[in-house]
Amino acid sequence: MSGEPPPDAPRAAAPPGGAIRVLVVDDHPVVRQGLVGVLGDEPDLEVVGAVGSAEEAIALAARTQPDVALLDLELPGLDGVEAIPRLVAASPRARVLVFTAYADEERVLRALRAGASGYLLKGAAGAEIARGIRAVHGGGSALEPRVAARLVAELGAPRGAGRLTERERAVLRLIAQGQPGKRVARELGISERTVKFHVAAILRKLGADNRAQAVALAAQRGLLDASHPSA
Repeated sequence: MSGEPPPDAPRAAAPPGGAIRVLVVDDHPVVRQGLVGVLGDEPDLEVVGAVGSAEEAIALAARTQPDVALLDLELPGLDGVEAIPRLVAASPRARVLVFTAYADEERVLRALRAGASGYLLKGAAGAEIARGIRAVHGGGSALEPRVAARLVAELGAPRGAGRLTERERAVLRLIAQGQPGKRVARELGISERTVKFHVAAILRKLGADNRAQAVALAAQRGLLDASHPSA
């Protein structure tokens, strides 16, 4: 959230209908405070609330009716992606701009399919965040360049194409052993949600419709052998 424009750079004026009302949702207090400070310096933006969970955000959105929700995806309790349609239902005019640390294809696609209008990565400059908020509020979209590149590659790849990563192959081997998602997460030291992301990627890359089919296809290709290169 650095890289503010120089002092002589023109600032956006408040729109005729008033400032753009922004709800900040992030479970890290320091990040929330930083965002509130950065956005508070913009005359056309007004932070109407800053909360640390999706449940709090949905309740506050219903009361304050924000124009834009700046939303992290890694939240305690309700998942950020699952919160997107609920936020929009609570505040129908609200547009959701994801602001998170993760840019993997599955996460980006899930957020956009759930109704997000933009996807920025943490570490973006304050000016970039403000531009993203203005863009989605105006009916456009905001995608950080690295996210846009990944998304284009993902959408352009045919189903059944792509190499499995080492982590995806590890997940697949445990699934082949009959391990449930919770056990896979414990074995690999990751969250169950992350396991689901990996499974979705595995199904897409192998061209499988379900886990059983993915295991069968992987066995045919020798992908369950730890010494075999990914394919």
